[in-house]
Amino acid sequence: MATAELAVAIPSLLAVLVVALSAVDLGLSQVRCVDAARLGARLVARAEPEPVVVREALRAAPDGASVAVSRSGGFGTVTVTAPGPAVVMAIGVVGPPRATAVASLEVTR
Repeated sequence: MATAELAVAIPSLLAVLVVALSAVDLGLSQVRCVDAARLGARLVARAEPEPVVVREALRAAPDGASVAVSRSGGFGTVTVTAPGPAVVMAIGVVGPPRATAVASLEVTR
């Protein structure tokens, strides 16, 4: 009797563990996207060239992330998007990790 119950319980527990660890990975990726976007926005505010902003934001972002930079109306915007864990993304409950930061451009003399 106990063997049949274990045969059902162990795969179920492993599935729950995989989903839980993927959710933690998704959370960590989101935090790294926020940090990378804030770093990029600070660099844009200091009038750093776009290649420098992208390079530094990618260094802080999760692997496989993309960075978009724009300047408009006295503000600089940096958006970082990363691929999410396949298990959590397959469920379709949440989208990929993404963060946007906006900073006021500094006046240079």
